[in-house]
Amino acid sequence: MILADPAALRSALGRHQRLLGLDLGEKTIGLALSDPGLSVASPVTTIRRTKFTADAQELLKLVEARQVGGLVIGLPLNMDGSEGPRCQSVRQFAANLVKLKELPILFWDERLSTVAVERNMIAADLSRAKRAKVVDQAAAAFILQGVLDALARA
Repeated sequence: MILADPAALRSALGRHQRLLGLDLGEKTIGLALSDPGLSVASPVTTIRRTKFTADAQELLKLVEARQVGGLVIGLPLNMDGSEGPRCQSVRQFAANLVKLKELPILFWDERLSTVAVERNMIAADLSRAKRAKVVDQAAAAFILQGVLDALARA
């Protein structure tokens, strides 16, 4: 089920369930996981995209293994806030995923998340090769942390 706001996501979660953040790219899916207390997002892994079914199976294995109760998926809005073709692709991925497993899903504005993460990595003097390996999962953590921060303020 697609939810409208973080509060609805929190109420849809069971006790001690975590949230999984996704940064859906064309070639990879960056993943980040919250702690059970829903306060900290940590990068977990990156899935190399192949076909939807294989990607979804790998994702759902992680959902089961890590007691995930809901997903936060970054929505790549245009800078003016409008939705383009990439948003449509992300929404379709979520719709197809819900057909496989009923999970509460919240879309979260991901504008500039990768840029912010890249800047932090450059400031930390990470090499280009190291940045390339972790940027997608770090962007997923950035997206998920935005939702966790919104939950803390609510």
